[in-house]
Amino acid sequence: MSSVAAELVINGFVQGIGYRYFCYRKAVNLNLTGWVKNNPDGTVQTFVEGERGAIEAYIKELKIGPPASSVTDIKVKWYDYSGEYDKFNITF
Repeated sequence: MSSVAAELVINGFVQGIGYRYFCYRKAVNLNLTGWVKNNPDGTVQTFVEGERGAIEAYIKELKIGPPASSVTDIKVKWYDYSGEYDKFNITF
């Protein structure tokens, strides 16, 4: 498998309930690098790099989310792998 990157914007009830930390745990467990943040419009945005299969597994996990969340939509944009990140961070 080859390494790729993806930007995801998650809509629904995803702020104030530990969703970013959920993203962090899933990304680290899947050996993905990048970041996750809350957006002012109530969405959560994440950018990840790693194996395509791992990113696809990440997307599946994010559709479920932590117990208090309610995900209504995830928009995904795929990019070429850049190797820009060496770990995964929660940004503010």
